[in-house]
Amino acid sequence: MAGSSALPGDGVLDAVAVRAAGEEAVARALAEDLGVAVDATPAQRRAADATATATIPPDLPGEASLVARADGVIAGTALVELTFAAVDPSLAVSIDVADGAAVTRGQVLGAVTGPLASVLAGERTALNFLTHLSGVATRTREFARAVDGTGCVVRDTRKTTPGLRLLEKAAVRAGGGVNHRVGLADALLVKDNHVAAAGGVAEATRRALAAVGGRHVQVEVTSLAELDAAVDAGARDVLLDNFTPEGCAEAVAHLAARDLAERVLLEASGTIRLDTVAAYAASGVDRVAVGALTHSAPQLDIALDVRAVGSDAAPRPEA
Repeated sequence: MAGSSALPGDGVLDAVAVRAAGEEAVARALAEDLGVAVDATPAQRRAADATATATIPPDLPGEASLVARADGVIAGTALVELTFAAVDPSLAVSIDVADGAAVTRGQVLGAVTGPLASVLAGERTALNFLTHLSGVATRTREFARAVDGTGCVVRDTRKTTPGLRLLEKAAVRAGGGVNHRVGLADALLVKDNHVAAAGGVAEATRRALAAVGGRHVQVEVTSLAELDAAVDAGARDVLLDNFTPEGCAEAVAHLAARDLAERVLLEASGTIRLDTVAAYAASGVDRVAVGALTHSAPQLDIALDVRAVGSDAAPRPEA
């Protein structure tokens, strides 16, 4: 076991690419919600909100507060800013918490002020991003806390929402997790189908290492025999697929007996749950891969309480 949270093969997110992914996702989401072109102007987006256009004077000022309705971890604040800027650049958005911050129920997270109709045109898209990505960060924090102190780290997978991978992986980082590879071009992960096509773990490993081109190689195995085959063929990062915690501990001991514990990274994968992740971490593996961080994280309940400035009406929670 290597015993470090900065390990070979961990995915690296490019901040510029994440920002671009956010801008693209916002444009698509607004096009979907407002029924406009992806490259619509802010004026076209505002005009497309038929209900707001029909009921609210365009110059009526409004203000809205982002409020947590549950405890959790925040991620996706940049998407809130991008959404409202795309609807109306005159809107002022202030976010009082950073991605990765723990928040409590009832806490005010930020505010949006400006034309009320513009606030309403962007509220659902902004909240969809914020609640989803905060849900990913919150779930990740739960897993990260469960393995705290073990030397093991929690990594995500490619089981992400199509089109939102970079944003979800950024949310995993905000929650205290580590990224696996971003996509198929970043690193090589030899899985069961590759093994079957190559005729065995050893041959698949040799082929991957021969064609690596400077990229990282990880090899998936399903037994100690396949672990030996992969390591003997040159693998230095092995994914233990569907091993039990006891099986992972046996694999760790097996490598130690071969004096390979400091040379080979081990990662556990396969339906690892919050109630079992601590046992996997205690087995001595370096990492655990958890697809549920992204594919099964429930949204964090966050509301946008909106009211017209100067109105005597109580704030209106978003719907």
